[in-house]
Amino acid sequence: MTELVGILNLTPDSFSDGGQNASVEAAVKHAQGMFAAGASIVDVGAESTRPGAGVIDWTEEVARLAGFIAKAKAQDWAISLDTYHPQTVDWASQKLGRFIINDITGFRDPAMRQIAAKTGNKVIASHLPQASRSIQQAHQDKPVDSIEQVVDELNSSVEQLVQAGVAQTNIIVDPGIGFGKTKELNWGLLEFGRFMPQHEVMIGYSKKRFLGPDRLSLETNRRAGQIAIEANASYLRVHDVAGHASLV
Repeated sequence: MTELVGILNLTPDSFSDGGQNASVEAAVKHAQGMFAAGASIVDVGAESTRPGAGVIDWTEEVARLAGFIAKAKAQDWAISLDTYHPQTVDWASQKLGRFIINDITGFRDPAMRQIAAKTGNKVIASHLPQASRSIQQAHQDKPVDSIEQVVDELNSSVEQLVQAGVAQTNIIVDPGIGFGKTKELNWGLLEFGRFMPQHEVMIGYSKKRFLGPDRLSLETNRRAGQIAIEANASYLRVHDVAGHASLV
């Protein structure tokens, strides 16, 4: 059974919905709508990772998150937190308790692996090319040329997490569609559920550039989602939960 993960960006500069959820009230209303439409989890992030986005430090990230996290705690919502800052995870573990840690850098920072193990929370290890020094360099260089490379590098991330004390059953993997990959490879990665069957797999394709000129259309996004579902994806990470609800 594939579950839907709704995307909630508390950012002024995300490519799809930057600035739309800047107030706590707007963010809470949007999250409520996604849960009502069928989301099992809402993935909240406060730093844009689109090509060309600026970098913020963890203190600014926490400032953007604080109001929404307080509301999520009060509502006992199922939340995943999209961050690569260990300080943010430490703060959130005190404020929120149980949540999923979603690190698009694949937990390459040892401090992230350590705090993940300390919390005991589930994690999402996304693939960022090992050759890339940063998210933005991955966007620019596109160093990945095969699904096998993604599998090998994700297996390495998983091994490091397990060595740090994270239970293997707590690890969800994400092939990192759009991060350092060609358009053709991104389409192939929609079927990533076939390649690491020992793990739950999350697929995040929503409105990304590889989908082409119609990337914002629901029909195009649903077509990508259907491919992922047929390849045994455990989770689809999407902007339009209501539009995908009939697929799952």
